[in-house]
Amino acid sequence: MTVTSSPIEESLTRAEQAVDAGEGLSGTGFWRAVSTVKSQPELAERYADRIAAIDERAHRDWAMLVIPLGVGAVIAVVAIMVGLALVWWAYALDGGPAIVAFLIGSGVLIASTHALAHLVVGMILGIRFNYWFVGRISQPQPGVKVDYATYLRTKPVKRAWMHASGAIVTKAIPFLLIGAAVAADLPDWVAWALAAFGVATIATDVLWSTKASDWKKFRREMRFARDQRSA
Repeated sequence: MTVTSSPIEESLTRAEQAVDAGEGLSGTGFWRAVSTVKSQPELAERYADRIAAIDERAHRDWAMLVIPLGVGAVIAVVAIMVGLALVWWAYALDGGPAIVAFLIGSGVLIASTHALAHLVVGMILGIRFNYWFVGRISQPQPGVKVDYATYLRTKPVKRAWMHASGAIVTKAIPFLLIGAAVAADLPDWVAWALAAFGVATIATDVLWSTKASDWKKFRREMRFARDQRSA
């Protein structure tokens, strides 16, 4: 049965009033309205732009730091280049300095590729983004803010894989670096540490991310995809 649009409009109006007052979206019914639009794609053209405007205003109020999209992308690419340079430099060093350079480079690569993967995969799939951000001191890793209008107009299975892309890249890099560690003639424990870190991040995803982060969003969007196929 198709849900009428008036409850959506009422929720969006409450959300707009809350944002105007400098308050959050909790209790406005905003995300329930978003779910309704996702479950009925024919509503996206009518509500996507309005939802996106509310979402961006609320997110800007929440974010600790906002960085223009192009500037953030350049910073991310430079960070990746620095990480690769440090890993490469480890080949020219010996002993402790080689290990330190390699591990720092590995950490930079892991931290700098996550959000960039979301950005690249999302843009390939038709999703656009507004800016980079740092949410809070307790979550210093940067993120990239999706443009919710294009997000809602994109098929849910594509939205799902955009969410998964960052997690997949983050989990893959430690295992990819094992070969680099061996080629750099680093001690065996470095390769084992990378493998252990990779396994630990996978375990973290299984225990936590499926309930609160990228994989939770992946599963949510895949449910919308299954529901649409069933309908």
